[in-house]
Amino acid sequence: MEERANAKGTTEDRILLDRDEMPTRYYNILADLPWAFPPPIHPGTKEPLGPEALLPLFSKEVVMQEVSSERFIDIPGPVLEAYHQFGRPTPLQRARRFEQALGTPARIYYKREDVSPTGSHKLNTAVAQAYYAAKEGIEGLVTETGAGQWGSALALACSRFDLDCHVFMVRCSFMQKPYRRNVMELYGADVVPSPSDKTEFGKKLLAQDPDHPGSLGIAISEAVMTVAGGQGKLKYALGSVLNHVLLHQTVIGQEVIKQFEKLDVTPTHMVACIGGGSNLGGFILPMMAKKLKGQVDTKFCAVEPSLVASLCEGSYEYDFGDTAEVTPLIKMHTLGHGFIPPPIHAGGLRYHGAAPIISLLKHHGALDAYAYPQDQTFEAGTLFAKSEGIIPAPESCHAIRHAMELALEAKRAGKAGKNYVICFNLSGHGLLDLNGYGQFKEGTLVKDEARTPVTSPSQNLAVEEAR
Repeated sequence: MEERANAKGTTEDRILLDRDEMPTRYYNILADLPWAFPPPIHPGTKEPLGPEALLPLFSKEVVMQEVSSERFIDIPGPVLEAYHQFGRPTPLQRARRFEQALGTPARIYYKREDVSPTGSHKLNTAVAQAYYAAKEGIEGLVTETGAGQWGSALALACSRFDLDCHVFMVRCSFMQKPYRRNVMELYGADVVPSPSDKTEFGKKLLAQDPDHPGSLGIAISEAVMTVAGGQGKLKYALGSVLNHVLLHQTVIGQEVIKQFEKLDVTPTHMVACIGGGSNLGGFILPMMAKKLKGQVDTKFCAVEPSLVASLCEGSYEYDFGDTAEVTPLIKMHTLGHGFIPPPIHAGGLRYHGAAPIISLLKHHGALDAYAYPQDQTFEAGTLFAKSEGIIPAPESCHAIRHAMELALEAKRAGKAGKNYVICFNLSGHGLLDLNGYGQFKEGTLVKDEARTPVTSPSQNLAVEEAR
């Protein structure tokens, strides 16, 4: 039966927002957390660090947002203009053919963060960070990137605001995903594989192993060291983990709430992949605030690779955000800053720790964590591509895999399964990740040693106590 669209083009299968419905403020969950948020600390003294310690690294406005306890922060006009040009608000779509392929009574929706020019959610914070840097007269930004989505987004944002852009790309991804590098260079960025010969730390690692695969922790170290030697002309831009990054990404979750309100529906499950935590945080935090206040009973699911399962298998403790130990200590679920992840194709999820905000929520039982081997995630992504026509990024395949498991759970539940309303964040497309899909189809994809999905569900008792 064909659905009729209203005057705005919205149907039950494709929920759209007008430009004037786009969020104009970032939401800061620190204002609503019922638990104390652990601050970053000095690695030597173990004393809390104030904003002045971060100013040599980040632009001033970013630092102020990092430590802010304000519930809402206005989005500057030039940033809103760029958001709209780059595709916001993004659609929320129902995955009817995916539902049919699974034979599930559950309703499955996905948020289309793949529709930006660089193909992922990363532009939401890249645009903001580039704008603040340009406004403060900074000449350029330095960063790291795993799979290249973040580097591509920052390169475009820097191009828009006339900034230089320098990217340290994790070496295994640099080799796996050459077209990501081409995209960054097309936007004017300088891209080098990490470890590199641009820093003493990189040279040391390459001397030990010329074929070192690299890691996000190492690339972060090299980027921070470059900023430190930039005589104040350069600042660091981070694509995940810290509070200000998750803050900028909350435009996603605010839109999702408005879109489900148009359907008069509340999702029972919200699912997103996690590396550092930016797309998960931006997707769930606005709804999480409602959960903490007892207004909804949505379950939140973080999904990670079984070989880099920081939430499922890491320790909740203070650790460095980088490998060379040049950053402050932050409290997070971590596999250890010396951990070198295997070269899986979901390069954006190859980080040793999870965002402090996400880690705190996990610690108190406000969200569940799950992990899957990469062949199982490519299997889910392939089925989604066949049924919905969209090729998802390997990172997003993790969210799709768990959404699939929830849909099959609903199928087993029979009539009760109709109550499942599953929404996942399609954080990026996989059109530049076809090498991984090709290996999966050919049967040459390196199999994970961890063949069994890892789960770490919360008891949800802490959430009840927090209300």
